Amino acid sequence: MPVFEYRAKDQAGHDSEGAVEAPTQAAALDALAEHHLTPFYLKERVEHGIFEASLKIFNRVKSKDLVIFSRQLSVMASATLPLVQSLRILVKQTENETLKIIISDVADEVEGGVKLSAAMAKFPDVFSDFYVNMVRSGETSGKLDEVLNYLADEAEKNYDLMSKIRGAMIYPAFIIGGMVIVGIVMMVFVVPKLTAILKESGGRLPLSTRILIGTSDFLQHQWWLLVIILLLLTVGGRMVLRSRSGRLAWHHLQLYLPVFGNLFQKIYLTRFTRSLSTLLVGGVPLTRSLEIVAGVMGNLVYADLVEQTIREVEEGNSIATVFLQSRVMPTMVSQMLIVGEKTGRLEEVLNRLNGFYTREVENMVTRLVTLIEPLIMVVLGVAVGVIVAAIILPLYNLAGAL
Repeated sequence: MPVFEYRAKDQAGHDSEGAVEAPTQAAALDALAEHHLTPFYLKERVEHGIFEASLKIFNRVKSKDLVIFSRQLSVMASATLPLVQSLRILVKQTENETLKIIISDVADEVEGGVKLSAAMAKFPDVFSDFYVNMVRSGETSGKLDEVLNYLADEAEKNYDLMSKIRGAMIYPAFIIGGMVIVGIVMMVFVVPKLTAILKESGGRLPLSTRILIGTSDFLQHQWWLLVIILLLLTVGGRMVLRSRSGRLAWHHLQLYLPVFGNLFQKIYLTRFTRSLSTLLVGGVPLTRSLEIVAGVMGNLVYADLVEQTIREVEEGNSIATVFLQSRVMPTMVSQMLIVGEKTGRLEEVLNRLNGFYTREVENMVTRLVTLIEPLIMVVLGVAVGVIVAAIILPLYNLAGAL
């Protein structure tokens, strides 16, 4: 629907500006009249060009940008600054150009009489259903400043946790990537020169040497086939993950991977307990909270569990009914939820579970990094040893035969 930018005067004669969404210019005039505004400028907003739109891909709104926005808005709301004025200030302070445009649009909508939650809901790629519902609960209860502050705290906790996980994985990924690159360079440029004399000897070579020579020849002459295979695997994998059954199989596999499966489980449990606790504290009803949590889990196995739980709760059963029968939900979580329901302190129980699993994730990440570093060195040493043995052993045998 077209958006019309306007400048107008209100009943007191003060200037006002903003934007209104309407199918036609006449409809926009009617909408302004309903708000007792007399426009002296009204023009349809020009949409961004294809080039500008493509730049958004490279200037997307990151989690850190949203965390900073949430914190600054909560501080201004606590200082009793008018909401529109706070948003206008944030437009000037925000560095991310995409988020700057979005905040400006939200400010225009709010100034035009739209609620903050409804204005944010028009940008689902930035403000998730979880975020919008928390803001809506603050508007309904009249505690928007408290909800924004709580939301900023939770966003910071989530950002810090994911930053620690990503940071811990950078070193192993860098080392493994370097090993693959060095291995390919050796196979293409170094190994052929070292094995040339072995091919000319005409003798029977050890199995390890024949495998090494075969791998080197393949990377030299049939590298294009490897590229095609990788492309087919990438495209095929994406096609499989587009289907619900494919994603469900992959998400199920994630939870049972050696070493990393337990980490993934704890990450999803942290997300479940934090999201549900935040929504309940914000005053969102339990069934609606569970619906939102199902959408932000990021794993279909847990999302399906939450959706089954919604049906149980609507029928009057306990929130832990489905969890007790699941292998991916620890018994401790189910029992704690039952206790929280019976005592009427479900939010507190969820908060304590979240603290426990957050510490568990951090400790597991630290242990994994400590374990991966020597493991990588061992793998690197074995790989070098195999290559050296595959070349040196035949040369030694050849020298002994002369």
